[in-house]
Amino acid sequence: MTPPHDDLDLDDLLARARVLGPDDLGAGERFLTRRRARTQRRRAAWLSAALASAAVVAGLSVLRPAPALPPSAAYDAYQHTWGEGW
Repeated sequence: MTPPHDDLDLDDLLARARVLGPDDLGAGERFLTRRRARTQRRRAAWLSAALASAAVVAGLSVLRPAPALPPSAAYDAYQHTWGEGW
């Protein structure tokens, strides 16, 4: 019994499979276009999340009262020299 394809047919088939046709190029362009769009959406989502986090941190720091800072030695000396209401 002989195989359905001989070696020459198989070689011809593999040679044609290696050649890119217009359908292959179109499929590659569609894939790359979708991949670029997905990458841009991910980058935009990451940037939005980072900006939102920064806004939350800034909002919390503004709403929380600042702790009283201890007076420095220079401030104490200046206050002692000029009095209480300088």
